[in-house]
Amino acid sequence: MSRDPRKRLGRGLGALLGDDYLTRPGTINGPEVRTIPVGAIAPNPFQPRREFDEDELTELRNSIQENGLLQPLVVRASPDRSDEYELVAGERRLRSITQLGWTEVPSVIREVDDRTLLVLALVENIQRAELSPLEEAEGYRALSDDFELTQGEIAEAVGRSRSAVANALRLLRLPPSVRRMLDRGELSMGHARALLAVDDPGRLSEMARKAVRDGWTVREMETRTRKAGSTGGASSKKRRTGRTDPVHHALQEELRRSLGTRVALDAKRGGKGSIRIPYHDREDFERVFRLLTGREADEVAG
Repeated sequence: MSRDPRKRLGRGLGALLGDDYLTRPGTINGPEVRTIPVGAIAPNPFQPRREFDEDELTELRNSIQENGLLQPLVVRASPDRSDEYELVAGERRLRSITQLGWTEVPSVIREVDDRTLLVLALVENIQRAELSPLEEAEGYRALSDDFELTQGEIAEAVGRSRSAVANALRLLRLPPSVRRMLDRGELSMGHARALLAVDDPGRLSEMARKAVRDGWTVREMETRTRKAGSTGGASSKKRRTGRTDPVHHALQEELRRSLGTRVALDAKRGGKGSIRIPYHDREDFERVFRLLTGREADEVAG
């Protein structure tokens, strides 16, 4: 495995940090390592990871306890408070030494803007394969929405192909219920990519639930989504073109996306109407009830 820091940090970081970032004084390999109070270091506010494996943290903590900290943290001065810092790289190390009760830690201080802070956090996690697909996608969306990077610029910055970035971002089109299945590992990336071929959020969510319940393979999911597209595409197009109110359509689609079922808005004259929310079985009803009320059905009916 190469020890070249440039390869560890991704191909495009020179464009964000300057080509001399890894050679000038003050980098991880440079001489300007300072001892900083652990309590003065806040976590990276752009950290894309939401979950940290406790077994891995225990292993790292034991290693640090036995061998010491082999690589200092990288921090930046806090933009809001003097004598305080924000973590740039080393989230797992910071968590480990905090658990060990360290009061001070060797650190390198760098001038890093918010965009670069997010890129560094993404790269650090991506190269250790520590991000879930959705965490990675959310990081890319932040670079796109908050910092106005194109997909090509994101790909260059994090060392990914442009198609990999585009495919990751497409996952964010999945309804929330399906994203939770992907996050929990009930659906694989292959399942999720196949589901993106289904336009109707309600139908997509229904197929995802069936895939989890019946143990569909990725190939079976691909076959079923192709059939769904060939049988439902024409009628879906007809329904869309036949609808005269685009606002009505947009609201209905958002309800379908949020609830993961085929919600139908039935508008009448005078602003009246009804909302129809179908469910497929008891489990599906409880899921929809929980989304609408924030409570479990058993709490109310029990």
